[in-house]
Order: sequence, then C-alpha cells, then structure tokens
Amino acid sequence: QVQVVESGGGLVQPGGSLRLSCAASGSIFSIVAMGWYRQAPGKQRESVAAITKGGSTNYIDSVKGRFTISRDNAKNTVYLQMNSLKPVDTAVYYCNAQTKDYAGLVISSWGQGTQVTVSS
Repeated sequence: QVQVVESGGGLVQPGGSLRLSCAASGSIFSIVAMGWYRQAPGKQRESVAAITKGGSTNYIDSVKGRFTISRDNAKNTVYLQMNSLKPVDTAVYYCNAQTKDYAGLVISSWGQGTQVTVSS
C-alpha cells in the first residue's frame, strides 16, 4: 500500500507564489512518475504537471513559464513551485504517484488534495 500526502496549499493574492509538496511512502520499490492535478468547482480534474524518475517534465499550456515541477528521488517527494498565480489557478490540487512495488506491479495512488485559492 502506498500513501501520498500533499502540503503547502493556502490563500494567496494574484501574482503571488506558493510551493506544494507531495511525499509518497509505503510499499515502494521505485517511482515511475509523479504529477500534480487540479480540480476547480464544477470542472473536471486536469493534469497540471508531471515528472518522471528520470526528470522528464510536462506541463499544461496554461501554467508553462509560471509553474515548475521538481523531485527528490531519495525522499520520494515532488514539488510544485507556482509563481505569478492567477485567480483561474484556484482549485484543489491533487498529487498522483505512479509507483512500482517489489513484485513489479505499477500502482497509481492519490493524495487527499490541498486547496489553493488565489484572490485579492
């Protein structure tokens, strides 16, 4: 079983910054990839950014140049640095971890979510 815990959300003014953290723990042989998703009220959950164990990254177009995803493989932790935040970034942000267990099975695990509110 894998546990995923996010932290770092909160209220910030437009143009401000926040840094989200996500740590995966439990029965993990290796991390395949980790990523951040978000879901705004009345909208579907969307992928925001992802990073593989090797360091390859991808971002949704609306956050390119403003958000940066990074990882610490030794700590099974991923970060999302969010700069120049806009009200449209307001959402619950969820972390997803794609991990491989000791039997070679790939497991997808979700955190509980952290609220990010961008408002003046």
